[in-house]
Amino acid sequence: MTDERAARSGRFAALDRRPVNQDGLAHEDPGLGLVALRSPDDPDPSLVIGADGRVAEMDGTPRERFDMLDRMIADHGLDLAVAPEAMALADGELARRIVDPGYPREEVARLVGGITPAKLAAVVRLLRPVEMQMAIGKMRVRRTPSIQAHVTNRLDDPLLIAADAATAVAFGFRELETTVPVLEDAPSNAVALLIGSQVAAPGALTQCSVEEAMELELGMRGLTTYAETVSLYGTEQVFVDGDDTPWSKAFLCSAYASRGLKMRVTSGGGAEVLMGAAEGRSMLYLESRCVALARAIGAQGVQNGGIDGASVVGAVPDGMRELLAENLMVMLRDLESCSGNDTQVSESDIRRTAHTVPLLLAGSDFLFSGFGSVTRYDNMFGPSNFNGDDLDDYLVLQRDWGVDGGLRPAAEADVLAVRERAARAVRAVYRRLGLADYDEAHVQAVVEAHGSKEVPLEDPLAVLRAASAVQRSGVTALEVVAALAEEGFAEEAERVLAMIRERLKGDYLQTAAIFDEEMRVLSKVTDPNDYAGPGTGYEPDRRRRREIASVRQELSVREVRAEQELAAATLTLVEGPPAEVGSDPREVAIGLSPAAGRGIWTTLSGISVRDALREIEAGLEEEGCEARLIRVRSTVDLGLVGLTAARLAGSGIAIGLQGKGTALIHRRDLVPLANLELYSVAPLIDREMYRTLGINAGRHAKGVVTVPAKNPYTEEAITARYHTRALALVAIERERSEPAVPIELTRAVR
Repeated sequence: MTDERAARSGRFAALDRRPVNQDGLAHEDPGLGLVALRSPDDPDPSLVIGADGRVAEMDGTPRERFDMLDRMIADHGLDLAVAPEAMALADGELARRIVDPGYPREEVARLVGGITPAKLAAVVRLLRPVEMQMAIGKMRVRRTPSIQAHVTNRLDDPLLIAADAATAVAFGFRELETTVPVLEDAPSNAVALLIGSQVAAPGALTQCSVEEAMELELGMRGLTTYAETVSLYGTEQVFVDGDDTPWSKAFLCSAYASRGLKMRVTSGGGAEVLMGAAEGRSMLYLESRCVALARAIGAQGVQNGGIDGASVVGAVPDGMRELLAENLMVMLRDLESCSGNDTQVSESDIRRTAHTVPLLLAGSDFLFSGFGSVTRYDNMFGPSNFNGDDLDDYLVLQRDWGVDGGLRPAAEADVLAVRERAARAVRAVYRRLGLADYDEAHVQAVVEAHGSKEVPLEDPLAVLRAASAVQRSGVTALEVVAALAEEGFAEEAERVLAMIRERLKGDYLQTAAIFDEEMRVLSKVTDPNDYAGPGTGYEPDRRRRREIASVRQELSVREVRAEQELAAATLTLVEGPPAEVGSDPREVAIGLSPAAGRGIWTTLSGISVRDALREIEAGLEEEGCEARLIRVRSTVDLGLVGLTAARLAGSGIAIGLQGKGTALIHRRDLVPLANLELYSVAPLIDREMYRTLGINAGRHAKGVVTVPAKNPYTEEAITARYHTRALALVAIERERSEPAVPIELTRAVR
């Protein structure tokens, strides 16, 4: 019988297993709206102003055929005084002005205020990704970048919410968003988040993302300080499906603002496709309508560019480019950009990082509208593009590029301290208000937990009862302040009270406003983006640059030296007289570098210099050879160390050993780099390999043919893992080197 099994390429079989192949990629289909930048059904830009001063035609549609979005945009979203000038500009000319660092930001914003959604989409469509980055650096509203966190958990555990909120603020997040797996738990989550957000530092804004009426009520009671779940869509049908209109959204904007609550709207490509009502338009054009609508209804900002539909956008060609363009369109409309990234766009770490990095480099008012600061399984919004387990990666990305991504390293001890303080504060408030009573074991579990799976669920209804009590009793932020003060949390009480005071002032209703940790408002008014080319605009100052650089993984020569000193007792080598040329043909020299066993006692693989020597000597003994220890003091170069020792060995064969563990076999008649065998990957050399090194050196000494040992191979980024430590060990070697002749060594008797 013949084998009818289809042949497979091993290469393609391996590719099939890559995470990117779990992503659902789609063919472009303009009819369904599955097209990122340009659809045949996208309208051409046009604007006609009638004799009555009103818009008579917009983007090819006469006024009598306007839908509700057209009407709102035409009547309230365009600056008709500048419109004739702006609409007359060629698309390419306006695109160049947007990118040109020398063309003033304010002038670009003025012109964009007068163009229609189709015109803005047409202009932005011309920009390549790197040009979009240039434009974002110039056009974002606020000078200082910031970042928002998701703080949620599977249990709606209030102590864990508070501890995770305090952790997020310790890492530098300035807005915290929570939601609930159980709607009725929302009041409890709002209280816990409010308290936890003020423990590590003052001024972080908080919201509870739930049904709009409840969210507004929580805000009016002072339990939240901002909102962003007022959703906009690019087609009338989707508005109707949601029982909404642009006017109802405008009313909600006014309602939040009238109570001193900062708010932004939410939109984003892919929503209309998911609802089956994209009208054959491109995602870019539909989102341009949403952004124009946000301006028309009076919102100060927009959350877009990677929200719930991000994976749909990412499924089509140019999708990631479209998501970046969404953020830019918000900035061009002179609104705060809360720049998405709050939905994981791919199973591929490469794709999800590529989605975020262009924005990280360019900067935004908020680089994430929800970095999942908790572990993925606790993110009740669904995994974000970056999550709590990615914090170290993100901090190092900031450091790599020297950009301010809004976060800072936090020491483990400090995080544990704020987690405990937050958990105890919430426990005390819940007791004082009669909401719930959590025991000491629960506090300790929360403090140390990675996520809710490590927190006991003692009473499944406890949170629901607490939330119901908050709702029934009408608890306000002032009562939370009083409870904190009465329970000994005076600093947290003052910080929550300060947030209430700021609502009365209203300064943080300015476009793109945040509080810094000194409770200063940073906004378009007080902290305007002043980028105008190289050497201008926001750049981290010296203090912030040090903060960004000081990640916990940093390693210095001083620290490596201290680690090595801890292992000093493992080996003591006694220095003898200058080394002479030996005469015993069985003698194989082991040439030690300047610091091996004298400043360096542990190799990169973790094996001690003592044990490496023992294995080498054991291998030589197997071959009937004698080991002779020689210190080569004048060089750190391993080739010269080995050759110098070989010229002194009776057999003419030597092993060279550096402190970091790199080793070789040399012969006296060779040049320094032409050794017999080289063990170059020090971090992977194990005891067996050092023994093999001794065996092979002995065989070379006897003139026996050897089978050279192959260097170990790994798929790991071996250089990235070890180069910092390796260069520190080389620095120690260099400190120990001196222009002196080789000397004999013996072990101290123990």
